[in-house]
Amino acid sequence: MEARRDIFQAIADPTRRAILCLLAARAMTPGDIAGNFDSSRQTISKHIQILHECGLVKQKQNGREIHYHISPKKINEIDKWVAQFRKLLEAQFSQLDDVLLKLKNTKNEREFII
Repeated sequence: MEARRDIFQAIADPTRRAILCLLAARAMTPGDIAGNFDSSRQTISKHIQILHECGLVKQKQNGREIHYHISPKKINEIDKWVAQFRKLLEAQFSQLDDVLLKLKNTKNEREFII
């Protein structure tokens, strides 16, 4: 199934992020998922449908039940996109660490001289 929705719009909703967290632990039926929320089963089904349409969750028929599970490939797409920002922030924090270390060393040198 080709993704028909944007992944980032799908994960922008806190309920859908919570559903993904549940499915990270194990595959679940829509009823099992809905049991974890105060929303109606129809509302949760709509959230699951959106996650399915963007490819974040896959479904597997098991007898008369459908079980949903996370699609690791799509989660990796999110991780790759976020990773570029993680690298930028790590570089900035590293530069900040260097500045703070220099300030600390300068302070220690001044205390030693006095």
